[in-house]
Amino acid sequence: MQKDFHYYATYCAAVLAGYSHEESMRICTSAQFVDLCSRNLLVKLKAPRSAATTQLTMEMANARTDLLGLQDITRIWASFHFLPYDLQAEKSGCTRLYRNKYRLICRPNGDLVESTVELAKGNGPEAAGIAMHVLADTWAHSWFAGTPSLVINNTDDYFFELLPDGSKRKIRFRHSTSKPDDLEAGIYTNSLFQPEESAIMNLGHGRAGHLPDYSFMKYEYLPAWAGYRVIVKDNPEDYLHAFAQMVEAMKYLRGTRETFQKNRYDWEEVEPWREEIETILRKRQPDACADWKALGEKLSGCEMEEFEIESREAEYLAAEGKEKDETFLGQFILAALRQKSMVTASIYRSGSRLAGISVDFTEKGFQGIRDFRILTERRRGAGKHD
Repeated sequence: MQKDFHYYATYCAAVLAGYSHEESMRICTSAQFVDLCSRNLLVKLKAPRSAATTQLTMEMANARTDLLGLQDITRIWASFHFLPYDLQAEKSGCTRLYRNKYRLICRPNGDLVESTVELAKGNGPEAAGIAMHVLADTWAHSWFAGTPSLVINNTDDYFFELLPDGSKRKIRFRHSTSKPDDLEAGIYTNSLFQPEESAIMNLGHGRAGHLPDYSFMKYEYLPAWAGYRVIVKDNPEDYLHAFAQMVEAMKYLRGTRETFQKNRYDWEEVEPWREEIETILRKRQPDACADWKALGEKLSGCEMEEFEIESREAEYLAAEGKEKDETFLGQFILAALRQKSMVTASIYRSGSRLAGISVDFTEKGFQGIRDFRILTERRRGAGKHD
């Protein structure tokens, strides 16, 4: 997904869930910041580097693809952008390594979605925003995995857009990042084919380009893992479900729902606006920010501020010591560390080492990456938010 959904549509969902304009702005700012919180930025801020929620283009170009490098990549992308659907999934006639990669395939309504939303409960709007980013991406990024893998993420030459008039058009891919996608001609940019199994080009939906991120797109293709079975991806319908599920989830986070359960959507709250939302989702445009912004301002009666993070960075840099934890970025960092720790531990407990080793500090004391020590300290009573 892109800024139009993670920022503006998330704001709309937060308002419908009952949050104030100010709370909704913090939530959607956090949701969008997931796509920007890189290790390079955290180094500049002298913040915990393990709180990185993305890797930007230059970082990916220099990313290591040895064992430790691949584990680092998987911790980031599986935790925040390609949440695994079923870590206990079985696949017959394959190696353990293939099965573990197969288990990282992202889909909506897995158990980890419930864990993600429950983890955000009581931890403020920044945690809510991260959870909404993760939840929304399970819909957009379904059928891809957050680890570099040719056997999972590669696509076949069979790739067709299903047009509104019922016809279908073959999608043509190119590798020139300097040219924008040509929606009218059906020409899109994707990652360059690399035959190495763990090449960085085989991460996530790179081989499908930005198609999963366009809300209007409906397409069919042959993913590498599906045994030549055609998969149909209906983004307008999936994005609508993502929106209704965000409303449901945020009502739980606000306390107006006792529980959050997968496969549950707040259609009642969405219904008065459904036609307008579907019109935005189905409109053929690479960027729907203006349309979602207009809807958000209609819903709240307030003007939405443009996304910016510089003031949040200045606030964090100006704070001293433990006061940093109470800033917007401080709360975001804590929530990011919680989410990454939860997902990494879940992958490790499934018997996989693709995201590294996880140690339960409550049983064996603190071991591992120093950045996560802050969570153990707060859980022992040093912080008011845990």
